[in-house]
Amino acid sequence: REAELAMRRRLGDRESNILAVQSNLAATYRSLGRFEEALQMKRDGYTGHLNLYGTEHRETLIEANNYAASLLDLQRFAEAKTLLRKTMPVSRRVLGESDDTTLHMRLTYAMALYKDSTATLDDLNEAVNTLEEIERIARRVFGGAHPDVANIEKVLQDARAVLRARETGLAEALADM
Repeated sequence: REAELAMRRRLGDRESNILAVQSNLAATYRSLGRFEEALQMKRDGYTGHLNLYGTEHRETLIEANNYAASLLDLQRFAEAKTLLRKTMPVSRRVLGESDDTTLHMRLTYAMALYKDSTATLDDLNEAVNTLEEIERIARRVFGGAHPDVANIEKVLQDARAVLRARETGLAEALADM
């Protein structure tokens, strides 16, 4: 895939085709555990989509979410949250609340909130509330048997467990005072 990308660039292929190959290469790097390289490709892909299509295009929003997911792979939660706080409102406005891209962005955002070891109780509650909301929407739009619904349910269970652990730990700390 690296050779294909280099060849397409040399031959002056259309930018959209180069971005597609770049995205595929980033996915390959990610699946191989080469997260830094995947992140660099995702960042370049997102920037390329921004330049080619603008901020309100579906492909740009998908690439923004992919870039944020790569940031999560490297536990760069603050950067992921910043990016998603900027792009989620655009996705909600342009694509709608029930769109799969919007739902995936909100899922990624909730994961960035609850997986961050510095998350506050407010962050954890926001993550759980977001996941509960998108689970209802996804179930209505896709049906309960859809794999996205199952994934959201699993992430919601994990987020609730983190919230419970934090609340329990806080209660125990207060009781020890």
